[in-house]
Amino acid sequence: MRLAVLVPALLLSLVTGAASLAPLPPSNRAALIHDRLVQANLNRDHIMVVAHRAGWKKDGLAVRAENSFAAMDHAASTGVELVELDVRRSKDGVLVIMHDETLDRTTTCRGKVADHTLAELRSCRLIVEGQQTLTEERVFTLEEAMLHARGRILINIDNKLEPEALVEVADLARSLDMTEGVLLKLAVWNAERLQLARDIRHAIGPDIAFMPILADDAVTEPAFIDRTQSALGAPAAELVHWYRDATQPITTDGGPLLSPLARAAAIRNDAHLWINTYPIADRPEGMVAGGRGDYLALSTGRPEDVWGFFVERGVTIIQTDEPEAVIAWLDRQGLRRSYELTN
Repeated sequence: MRLAVLVPALLLSLVTGAASLAPLPPSNRAALIHDRLVQANLNRDHIMVVAHRAGWKKDGLAVRAENSFAAMDHAASTGVELVELDVRRSKDGVLVIMHDETLDRTTTCRGKVADHTLAELRSCRLIVEGQQTLTEERVFTLEEAMLHARGRILINIDNKLEPEALVEVADLARSLDMTEGVLLKLAVWNAERLQLARDIRHAIGPDIAFMPILADDAVTEPAFIDRTQSALGAPAAELVHWYRDATQPITTDGGPLLSPLARAAAIRNDAHLWINTYPIADRPEGMVAGGRGDYLALSTGRPEDVWGFFVERGVTIIQTDEPEAVIAWLDRQGLRRSYELTN
């Protein structure tokens, strides 16, 4: 269910367009965020927040174009540490930012991203989903996204391509002197997949943050969690706590990935535990968070039953569609520290 909020289309278009043309000035904030990311055990009193699709929603409604400069700027201005951006490839081989395989839902164009050259994609204007509001922004490249974020905020890469494309992303980050500006990741569920992750980790190099995605339909043993984090030198582990059937009770313990032994493995490997509370279209609320999703926190007025539940079980990174609400709640609980005070 989505919360109904009426936003005048023209005003929204002006706001999103203006934000994309007036980014915040660069700073060294990204370096401070990176330090907290790679030093989990020194920063467990500070909960980091990741804006899903760069921060496109508020109160359940899309108010900015997803994966847009406007969303990135807003996320940076509200204190978010990382923005999640989805990466695909154009027909002529350029890495571009787009969630879906096709352009239909989020732009004025139609067809598959991979069937369009970058020049053709440049003509596609981003829209605000639901409102179908046009913005002044066009489809842009990963390189442009990195330069736009540089110094202000980290980019969490959601790779929609073959796993080996992560090496290309790493090379791009290195060429832009942004090795501390990105976080790469790969789903790991068995020994073979772990070996692939190790190979990619080796090709990427140790100077770029890389983490596993672990889902509890396949990963249940703390020993495998421990071995994965250790083998990859991972600063974090993104956890998926499945909840597929809305007729079942929501999670009461966080599942095997948030068990005491799993949390001990995270501490032993100096790694953050990361949970996703955003919704997935046409799926039960909180599908990747044991039923404890953003909407539950907002609709019940009890964020402690969602974000607080996971913090109590050792989570120190929350990826959400409601970054402003999460940060405001964390601030009230004393679970955020200013970056301005960091030496």
